[in-house]
Amino acid sequence: MRVLLTGGAGYIGTHTALVLLERGHEVVVLDDFSNSSAEAVRRVEQLTDHAIPLIEADLADRYETRAALEGVEFDSVIHFAGLKAVGESVAQPTRYYRVNIDSTLVLLDLMQERGVDKLVFSSSATVYGDPDIVPVNEQAPAGIGVTNPYGWTKFMNEQIIRDAQTAWPELGAVLLRYFNPVGAHPSGKIGEDPLGIPNNLMPFIAQVAVGKREKLAVFGDSYPTPDGTGVRDYIHVMDLAEGHVAALERIAAGVKTYNLGSGVGSSVLDAVRAFEAASGRPVPYEVVPPRAGDVAELVADPALANRELEWQTTRSLAEACTDSWAWQSANPDGYGE
Repeated sequence: MRVLLTGGAGYIGTHTALVLLERGHEVVVLDDFSNSSAEAVRRVEQLTDHAIPLIEADLADRYETRAALEGVEFDSVIHFAGLKAVGESVAQPTRYYRVNIDSTLVLLDLMQERGVDKLVFSSSATVYGDPDIVPVNEQAPAGIGVTNPYGWTKFMNEQIIRDAQTAWPELGAVLLRYFNPVGAHPSGKIGEDPLGIPNNLMPFIAQVAVGKREKLAVFGDSYPTPDGTGVRDYIHVMDLAEGHVAALERIAAGVKTYNLGSGVGSSVLDAVRAFEAASGRPVPYEVVPPRAGDVAELVADPALANRELEWQTTRSLAEACTDSWAWQSANPDGYGE
């Protein structure tokens, strides 16, 4: 397949591009570089020895996107483009709704105009809100008690895609609700490079370990968890990338929803200790008040994806920390742009 990756220059997009190319697919990347780097795409080209067409456009802008993709051929789409920080979404809700929802509306219209009927959507476990039962399977209520605007945009986009498929029966869409991506490619050539202060745990830990930041802020230590800190399902980004490719290769008309996670919960302090072991460096931290929108525990039940996509995670949190350290220690300033 020739796959358009929207937001494909970002963290998950670049790792997915690499796996797609290794599996014999072709890739086109569309990105506005608001939180990504063209250098990341160049490094994927180096790792795979494949050229990747790279198109700069704001997907939320219908006219800019249509002009940018004129004459560009693709037969399927993996849709990563969007803003993704929970805390930032609480502070900037209208921006999140505008960017994340408009980009999906523009994409669906463009796909239908062109007759491109295969879509994998990057959703999130945040659609489950604060679930009553953990681990969470796909039958758990979604869109009830979502705790932040980022999560609402993911839930709303899922509904938009379902409604679009009802009106366009030929469309095959897979909604991937994934949990907490961590790690990097084991080469250390590509990894997570957030602009400014990291919003996610692993890159912040990595920047503390490499000396770029003084200490980690642990948001709350009085949750009803074994050590009081939040528990999450950390999935290696390479496992996650392979999950996207498995979904794309099995896509059929209709809408399917899958959790992508390891099924293993680890606390913030578990992650700190694992990174210290991987890096041989201390990770000092201080406990600060919990963030708005955070939940105590969120862990996947990935059984449906294991069975129907013939996919499962094969990499541990320890491996994710080792690969993150390989990336961060070799690239203390990220891609350096």
